[in-house]
Amino acid sequence: MSERMITIMSISKREYTRDIGDVDLQAYNDVENIVFYQVPANLTSGLSMESERSLRVHVCMDNSDVNFLHWFLHHLVENKEKIGSTGATLLASALANNRSVEEFQIWEDSIGSKGAEELSKMIEVNYMLKKLIILDYSSITMAPLISAVLARNRRVEVHIWGHGRGNKGGMNSCKIVEFLPETGSMRIYNNINSTGLQRVACALAWNTTVTTLDMSSVPLRSKWTKELKGVLERNNSLKTIKLSRCSLGNKAVVYVAAGLFKNTYLENLSLDGNRFGGVGLEHLLCPLSTFSPLQKQANTTLKVLSFGGKQVKIGRYGVTAILQMLETNQSLIQLSICNDASLKPTDVVKIFSSLERNATLRSLSLRGCKGVEGEVILQKIMSTLEVNPWIEEIDLHETPLHVSGKTEQIYEKLCQNGSLVLPNDFLDLPLSAPTCCRVFLCGQESAGKSTLHNSINECMNPLKLPRMDATSTSKTPVEQMACTSVNKINAFFDGDTKLTVCNLDGHKESFALQDFMFLVHGGPCFFMIVSSLVVKPANRYPKSIDQIECELIYWLKFLVSNAKRVSQLFLPSATIVLTHYDKVAHLLEGLEPIAALVQRLREDFRSYAEIYPTVFAVDARSLVSVSRLTHHLRMTTKTILQQVPQVYEVCNDLVRILHNWRLKNNKAVIKWSEFREICQLNVPELRLRSRRDNVEKVDTRRRAVAKSLHNLGEIIFFEELGVLIMDCNWFCQDVLSQLATLKSIKTERSGFVYKQELERILQEKLCNQLQGSNWKAGASFQGSDVINLLLKLELCYEQDPGNPNTLLLVPAILEGSKEGTQQWHLTMPACKYVGRRLKCKDTHMFLTSDFFPRLQVRLHNKIMCLGQQHGALYNLEKNLIYTVINGAHVRVELEQKDSSIDVLACSSKSVTDMVRIFHKLIIPTILNLSSSLMFEESIIRPDCVKYLIPHRFLQTQQLPLKRIKQILLSLPAESMYEYEHTWSAIESNKRIILQSGSDHARDMLSDDDFHEVLHRRYYDLQHLATELAVTPDNQQQPEIIPETDVVDPSILGIAKGVEMVLQRLKRVEQGIRDLKEEIASLRYYEYHLVTELHRKMDYVMNYNIQLEERKVPQMFYLVSLDNRSKQLVTRILPGMRSLRVHMLCEFRREMHVVEDQLGCDLIQVDNQTVKSLLPYMSKFMKLLTFALKIGAHFIVGMGEMIPDLSREVVHLLDSSVMYGAAASAASMGALGAAALYGRGRNKSNQGGADDMGEDMKAARQWLVDFLKGQGVLTGMDIAQRFGLWRVRYRDDGHIAWICRKHFAAREEEIFELPL
Repeated sequence: MSERMITIMSISKREYTRDIGDVDLQAYNDVENIVFYQVPANLTSGLSMESERSLRVHVCMDNSDVNFLHWFLHHLVENKEKIGSTGATLLASALANNRSVEEFQIWEDSIGSKGAEELSKMIEVNYMLKKLIILDYSSITMAPLISAVLARNRRVEVHIWGHGRGNKGGMNSCKIVEFLPETGSMRIYNNINSTGLQRVACALAWNTTVTTLDMSSVPLRSKWTKELKGVLERNNSLKTIKLSRCSLGNKAVVYVAAGLFKNTYLENLSLDGNRFGGVGLEHLLCPLSTFSPLQKQANTTLKVLSFGGKQVKIGRYGVTAILQMLETNQSLIQLSICNDASLKPTDVVKIFSSLERNATLRSLSLRGCKGVEGEVILQKIMSTLEVNPWIEEIDLHETPLHVSGKTEQIYEKLCQNGSLVLPNDFLDLPLSAPTCCRVFLCGQESAGKSTLHNSINECMNPLKLPRMDATSTSKTPVEQMACTSVNKINAFFDGDTKLTVCNLDGHKESFALQDFMFLVHGGPCFFMIVSSLVVKPANRYPKSIDQIECELIYWLKFLVSNAKRVSQLFLPSATIVLTHYDKVAHLLEGLEPIAALVQRLREDFRSYAEIYPTVFAVDARSLVSVSRLTHHLRMTTKTILQQVPQVYEVCNDLVRILHNWRLKNNKAVIKWSEFREICQLNVPELRLRSRRDNVEKVDTRRRAVAKSLHNLGEIIFFEELGVLIMDCNWFCQDVLSQLATLKSIKTERSGFVYKQELERILQEKLCNQLQGSNWKAGASFQGSDVINLLLKLELCYEQDPGNPNTLLLVPAILEGSKEGTQQWHLTMPACKYVGRRLKCKDTHMFLTSDFFPRLQVRLHNKIMCLGQQHGALYNLEKNLIYTVINGAHVRVELEQKDSSIDVLACSSKSVTDMVRIFHKLIIPTILNLSSSLMFEESIIRPDCVKYLIPHRFLQTQQLPLKRIKQILLSLPAESMYEYEHTWSAIESNKRIILQSGSDHARDMLSDDDFHEVLHRRYYDLQHLATELAVTPDNQQQPEIIPETDVVDPSILGIAKGVEMVLQRLKRVEQGIRDLKEEIASLRYYEYHLVTELHRKMDYVMNYNIQLEERKVPQMFYLVSLDNRSKQLVTRILPGMRSLRVHMLCEFRREMHVVEDQLGCDLIQVDNQTVKSLLPYMSKFMKLLTFALKIGAHFIVGMGEMIPDLSREVVHLLDSSVMYGAAASAASMGALGAAALYGRGRNKSNQGGADDMGEDMKAARQWLVDFLKGQGVLTGMDIAQRFGLWRVRYRDDGHIAWICRKHFAAREEEIFELPL
């Protein structure tokens, strides 16, 4: 059968075959329903009437896969002029269940609203349709069809045409709507009523196929934009909306703006050519702007925005909205203001000024704007492009500036901003002396520092108006302090030099805010120690000299301790200022006692601070009285700035730039992005010169400058947090001072506060600061940022890191426990107790009040980083840390009065294990936090550690570690192991707290310390053997005992553990035996060396006995009498006075100092005396050094006279040797110095014994001449002055001068010679 032939069955059931083209559809005019059925291919397609109003169509697929339905519908449409609503209804019912038709077209017909509705229903259920083209006489058919396509998300290409009135009055075809699913673009042209438009808008709400909606030139009402608001709130696919020339008014734009608040997908919005004004524009730009530092930008996805038009009147409100948006928007890339006639040239200038700080906008179009004209605008555009290289395009076509031909240089500059630039290294920045200095006013609350500050400011700037934070001088100082402003800038300029004044109060119990200023930075600074001459400003009672001295010493120690830790390059400069002089000027004694006091302090602190000799006594309220002090401040700060290291020259420019920026914006804290913006706008050296410039290198340059400003003390730069504090004074006094208020918040544990609560308190304080600030100057500073700073500065720590509801421990608000309640948490009978005290050596410095709170935080962080197995217990109290580390209970206590720290431990482990914990974890942490201080480590009596005796009783219960090592080194080898140190009893109010007792040195020292003593002894013996030419015997090295393994907690493990403990005890016993054997071998070694040493000493005393009969003693020494105590003179120089010559008892191998010996005074040392005695003293001191190092006490009583033998012997060297090897001698100690001298002498004179003889001969001749000058001519005179008698030994015949005790005790060995 032909493809065009079908079988038709009439109502009378008669069948006949016809060509499809001959089928007359008029016969089916009354048919209301057409039903299509698919039949097998072997059957014939056909029509049948099921009833008078129902047509049945059988459809089969032929071999060529041509659908019979295609022919039927095509024939149905082509052969009829109008199918009308009835035909549309039939087609809709026919296509509803069809799954093969993909394209449907109706041309030059009018299906009416009913037909359109039926077709829309068909579209809702037919998902195979791909293309729909309708040319209808009425536009009413558009809304149902396109809304159905949109509502069901059908990917159907839609083209709907209609008829509209042409320009000449005729009717022309025009497109009404177009939808292309491939691009997601839908364009509505015209001729749609408002109801239909609203229906389309409703269908768009949940549509996912349309990405671009173009309704340009379609008149729209506010009702439709109200529906569009819902679309913008719900639709997730629309990227572009074009509503140009839609006659939108203010009300309509308000709905659009409301939708933008919740929309997060729209990227392009065109609203140019409408009729809304400044009010509508203000609402439109609202979601694209921020109006508070606490607010976030509502819409961050819109990238392109255009508005404007000849009918638009932007006005004052619109310009303000544009500027607000450009200054705060962080997402808009392209902005177009087209064909505007309302913008004035001043408005355009403001727009480009706001663009200087906008780093996101890439394209700006002012096409056709009439206000773009004039040279001012041209210069402003050029200056904007100079600081903002991110703008890629500026469209000024059809503007007066473009018409006049003045835009070429603008486009040229845009090209330059997009070109490559040569790399520039940040190290090429020039250097110069800094131009800013901090002035610290140190003193108590009532010292009048604020009044003095204001008076100095007025003296330096007499012509300027009073500052906002300046207080009236008619008020009392107390009133002036009470009315200081919350957020003042304590800075003023003296020419080009900026002086920042910081007031430091002496609050010892509150949070150490003054220490924070030194904690984070250094820089050039000048100190004024301000002390009031009266007790209180309200009365006239003068302070005593002791009160003033105590106050001055405290502040001198404070500034030395803090200034030392931030800068080791130069000494701090300090000037003493006495205020309230007008109230004590009538006193008779005047200021002479204070001047004498200051002179003593200058002498005492001359190595630590430069104290100005003149004391300024002023009335802080009087400008005349303060003028001399102001002049001194000017001169001193200039001198300081010339002495400190140079800084980048650009830093000096930024000092004034940041100061002016702070005054303008009233912000004390900024983010790193704001600092970058300031550099980009104001500093050419730190500016991005092109969009293709290396941002990382420029940022490196900026960071280097920021760090330099930090070191100057101008800002505080936290690089990791990206925060810069512009005013440290404000941060300390207005923000960190809130930590002191936390004591009033009751929590379960002392020192803890909830993180959210602290954040709320800090946020309230920051909000007070933000109320008067220019929040548009940059991002806001939140309470969480302050907490991050506190964590960074180690002023607090989180109990549960990562938990937002965690507790924060702030050590500064900890409360101390009551005395008497302290006890160890570990109670075991086999516990050992160890204590070490670290005390500041230098009395001119002390531990500042911020030290221990930061130690508590740092030690916590360090212990927690080791892992939970190292100790989960960490308790804190004021000035106390209690923790458990590797099973050892450790206490760290602070004694503020004498700047000492006690580290105590209790454990069943050995002393060595506990001391190793001290030296590996705790003591290094203490030293790192106080790098400027030197500590002396002492051993605390173990019983005091056990019973936790209070600090005030431990002065006599501690022994310096260095001293006990020296004691052990001075002992004979066999006495080292058994040496016991005796402790005195502790008494209080005639009541014994702890009985006297003794402890072995081996129990107080760790194995490492004891082996160090032995190694030093071996080292000394080796050098002594070298000097005495003795070959040492076999030397034993100390055995290192390996640590035991961990015992497994099981039955077998416990059994194994018992075995390991037994083995450990055996090793300990073996170690003790080895140690005793080592000491025994050491003693054997010492015996031979001491024997040789005595032989050398005998040779010195009897080197020329055949020629001399020893008319005078040989062994003499000099002592100094300056401090009413005898000190051995180890260094002899011309001009020395107050010396006395003494002589030793020379009994062999029992040489000693003679008690109550009168001696002879040496009035002054001349050059001849130095020449004669220097070689003798060198040899004498060398032998004395050897004797003391190996414990050979053959000169009894001499050790107490030697202040520091290892240091003093170095000065005995002659100049030719000393200058060449001073460093090596200092490193080798006394023994090395003596050996160095010996080598130097051997090189210059190889005479050996002859050389020694010559030296002794010169010294003896000087002694003979000296004694003659003193009237000591006979042996009887020597006996009276020195208590020595001349004797001869019976065995060898040698002569010696001995004391009366030896004369009586050894009379069998000697006989007296005539005097």
